[in-house]
Amino acid sequence: MTKQRALFSLSILLVFLLHCNTTLGQPAAAPAQSANAPVQPANAPVQPATPPVVQPAKAPAPVQSAKVPPTQKGVPDVTKILGKAGGFSVFIRLLKSTGVSDQLYGQLNNSNNGFTIFAPTDAAFSSLKAGTINSLSDLQKTQLVQFHILNTVVTLSNFQTLSNPVPTEAGDTSASEFPLTVITAGNQVNISTGLVNTTLGGTVYSDNQLDIYQVEKVLLPLDIFNPKPKHKAPASAPTLSTPKTKDNGDEDSQSVPIEVDESSAVSLSGHGILVSIEVILVAFILTKGLRGVYVPA
Repeated sequence: MTKQRALFSLSILLVFLLHCNTTLGQPAAAPAQSANAPVQPANAPVQPATPPVVQPAKAPAPVQSAKVPPTQKGVPDVTKILGKAGGFSVFIRLLKSTGVSDQLYGQLNNSNNGFTIFAPTDAAFSSLKAGTINSLSDLQKTQLVQFHILNTVVTLSNFQTLSNPVPTEAGDTSASEFPLTVITAGNQVNISTGLVNTTLGGTVYSDNQLDIYQVEKVLLPLDIFNPKPKHKAPASAPTLSTPKTKDNGDEDSQSVPIEVDESSAVSLSGHGILVSIEVILVAFILTKGLRGVYVPA
């Protein structure tokens, strides 16, 4: 019995040792993850060491106008208007070369005055005789340009209210200088200078300060292209003064009027020119104021 128990105990020990060998030889199982374990993000955001300082954006500086005073805003420029319309290059050159365009711009900007301009087309200047404009002096060129300008705003419906002769910037019509005649017939406006007759064309520009109309002929004023002849004033007839009287004692001397017959002052003879002695004496009395000189009959 003792021997059997020893064998049984040895068998149990061997089984136990085999079991321990087998258990130790297997890898340890990974621990089971809990069902509610938090899931870590794959890439955690990296926080900057120092947060950047955001500067406030600067407001854009206001845009300044290109050296144009506020008072000049909206002032019409005649040369720019005509240049944009096209077909007025010759008249534009005359406006600039004479300085009239600058005068118009200044007056439109600094006053309440308005103007009406009759603008001849390039075709109108081409129809003139060659050298017509170049033959004029600087003053005449200025007067020619000013003759196309009225110192008032005239709309198409107001031409019939004008009184002839219509005054222009070229001269004073009260002194019969640079007369311009405007006649309306229905919707048609006829312009006459005494040398040129034309009809008002279309409107190039119109506002409360400036009206520009197209004309197909250059308005040639009489005072430049057909000036009046300047007559010398006739010499005034000589007047005979009454001789002064002298006091001869108690008697008053009366002055005797003397008539001079100019036709008999000089007599022509066949032998030459004979001067009348009587005429010489009369002239002597008149110039010296002598009295009491006996004149032979």
